Amino acid sequence: MPELPEVKAHAERLAAGFGGLTLAKFRPLHFAALKTFEPAPDDAVGQKLTAVTTRAKLLILHFESTAHIVHLMQGGRLKPDEKQSAKVRNGLVRWVFDNGQALLLTEAGKDRKAGVWTVSGDPLLAERFEGLGPDADQVSIDELTNLVAAASMRIHGFLRQQTHIAGIGRRLSNEICHRAKISPFANASKLDRAQVVALHAAINDAVDEGLAYERTREDMSSSKDRPGSVHHRKGDPCPVCDDVIREVSYNRYDVNYCATCQTGGKVLADNTTSKFLK
Repeated sequence: MPELPEVKAHAERLAAGFGGLTLAKFRPLHFAALKTFEPAPDDAVGQKLTAVTTRAKLLILHFESTAHIVHLMQGGRLKPDEKQSAKVRNGLVRWVFDNGQALLLTEAGKDRKAGVWTVSGDPLLAERFEGLGPDADQVSIDELTNLVAAASMRIHGFLRQQTHIAGIGRRLSNEICHRAKISPFANASKLDRAQVVALHAAINDAVDEGLAYERTREDMSSSKDRPGSVHHRKGDPCPVCDDVIREVSYNRYDVNYCATCQTGGKVLADNTTSKFLK
C-alpha cells in the first residue's frame, strides 16, 4: 500500500497537472467506488480543483465548496486518463475537466476497497479521518513520547497503527526501526528517552528519503522500487554493518531487520508462535 511519501508526492504531481481546472463530469465506473452519497459527488461539477492535499495515506481533491477523499488502498492508482475509454479494466471513477483532461481511479484485483468519499466544508473534519494520529511528518517529539508511553505493544505494530501515527505502513516500519537501531519487537512503552529521540529522527529521515525519491518520478512507484536498507532485502548485506538482513514472516507481511544493528546480535525466531527475543 502506498505510504505517506508516495501519496504526498503524487498529490503534488496531480496539483501541478490539474490544479485550477474546472470539473466538467464525474462518472462512477463501478458501483462499489462511491463510499458516501451526501453530498452528491456531482455537486463538484462546475467547480475548480483548488488544491490536492493528503492526510495519512489518503488523497484529497479540493473543489470550491466540496472535496473528494480518495483512498487507494493496496492496489489503487489515480492517474491521468488520456484514452478515456468507455470500458476500462479495473476502472472505478473518472473525473473529466473542462479542458478535456481526465483523471481515472483504478484498482487491481477483486477487492474493490479503493474508493471516493465526498464531504462538504473542511475535509480534515470529515468522519473518514476521525481517530487518526498525527501525520508521520508532523508528529513532534513530545507527541511521540506520550504516544509510545501509552502503548504496551511491539514498536513495529505501533508504527503501523494509524491511530498512533498516520501514514506509516510495513515498509516504513521496517526502515524506521532499522534507522533507530531498535528491535521491531521491542515494547513501545519501555523505550527510554534516547530510543524515543532516535525513533523520532528515524521517522523523519525515512519519510524524507521516500519523499525525495518519489519527487524524482513522473508516477507513483511500486514497492520494489522504493529506497530502503532492510525492507524486502532478506539475505542482502546490511548497508550499515554488513551483517545479513533477516526476516520474520507472517501471512500478509514480513518484518525485516538486522540483528547486529537492532537486537544486539540476537536472531529473532522466524515463526509466529515462538517467543520473540526483545
